[in-house]
Amino acid sequence: MDEEELRKNHIHLTPSAKHHMTIHWHNFVQNADKPITETSLSERATLVGRVGLIMLSCGTGAWRVREAMNQIARPLNMTCAADVGLTTIEYSCFQHGHHYTQTLALPSSGVNTDKLTEIVRFVRNFQDNCLTMTPHEIHNELDKIEHKPGNYTPVISGLASAFACGAFVFLLGGGPIEMICAFFGAGIGQYSRRIMGAHHTTMMAATAVSVALSCLGYSLLFHIMVMLGSVAPVHEAGYIGAMLFVIPGFPFITSGLDIVKSDMRSGLERATFAITVIVIATLTGWIVAMVVHFSPQDFVPLGLNRWLNLVLRLIASFVGVFGFSLMFNSPYKMAAAAGMVGAVANTVRLELADFSTPAAAAAFVGALVAGLGASWFSKKLAFPRISLTVPSIVIMVPGLYMYRAVFNLGLNNFNVGGSWLIKAALMVVALPLGLATARILTDPAWRHNG
Repeated sequence: MDEEELRKNHIHLTPSAKHHMTIHWHNFVQNADKPITETSLSERATLVGRVGLIMLSCGTGAWRVREAMNQIARPLNMTCAADVGLTTIEYSCFQHGHHYTQTLALPSSGVNTDKLTEIVRFVRNFQDNCLTMTPHEIHNELDKIEHKPGNYTPVISGLASAFACGAFVFLLGGGPIEMICAFFGAGIGQYSRRIMGAHHTTMMAATAVSVALSCLGYSLLFHIMVMLGSVAPVHEAGYIGAMLFVIPGFPFITSGLDIVKSDMRSGLERATFAITVIVIATLTGWIVAMVVHFSPQDFVPLGLNRWLNLVLRLIASFVGVFGFSLMFNSPYKMAAAAGMVGAVANTVRLELADFSTPAAAAAFVGALVAGLGASWFSKKLAFPRISLTVPSIVIMVPGLYMYRAVFNLGLNNFNVGGSWLIKAALMVVALPLGLATARILTDPAWRHNG
């Protein structure tokens, strides 16, 4: 081929200049006019790896990534063995005594439920639709999925975060003042995080800056209200809610599910990533609180009767989960389905807690209900189950407990801080266990290791 023919066939002539170098997938194609079933082992194996990498970039766990790779490998008459981490895949494809091995890596971890739906649909239909296509044609389809733009602008994402965190504050016990201030702070924080994400800012910097801006936004609006004489200083408690948009729900939950499935590498890497985000966020929030002289205490009781409180919990849970789903790039229909699942599951959890059920036990039941509900919606609407379960239980992650633990530990109140830390840890363990139980009950393929 001359240089012009190479360009026509999407083949790049020079390597990427990025630190995490871009892989030019079309360069692997050697038999451009043959269907994928008649191509070399390396061409078919590369396709398997690319599908796995796209799945991994969407935030799903190791088991689902490996299963997708297997679903591509089987109709191409290959055996695939893959080791999946948080941002890397090492895999080999075998056929007739030969093998092809690749190591693939992502620059960072992220979540995109809309793209996840598209790649799951591609994998599901691969055997029926793609076996007669050429490698270039298949890679063109994957190009469309990989480069699909987000559904929402940073402004919309910021508003989704604002509504989600405002609802979150009510579910924690806050009233209108705390909700309004959290709405303002969380909106600023998520908007800034999206802007930094577009510029590929590192996770640590993006988390710290966005949390700092959200906390400052809350304190600024709150101080203005106090100066105007419309609120009392006791409403500082909602300050914590302004930073809850950074809760790493996907890595937290998928880490537990991976560990249950004995994918220890992926599980531990995801847990480490989630803990790192939480530590950065809570430490940043604590430092800002010291600077602005905030000392968030318990929320002022709202004095709502039981039935009104129940209805408001259902509404707030729906709004919170719907908002988090939009932050994960879910289409409106998917976000609404997750919202309905989360409204029921989280309200069940809170009602159980009102009847003196231990927080971890209530979290387990709530996650179990969320998993069962997501399974039903997944079958009816053909959405990936993880796209419904994680948003529906992110709102159950004990961000308040984590912040209070760090706040008290930072003030050398080790007894109080340690107590909050243990409560948070028990809830964090209970949530993926509840989801895993639901998966075992409803997914025959998932309940086996073989």
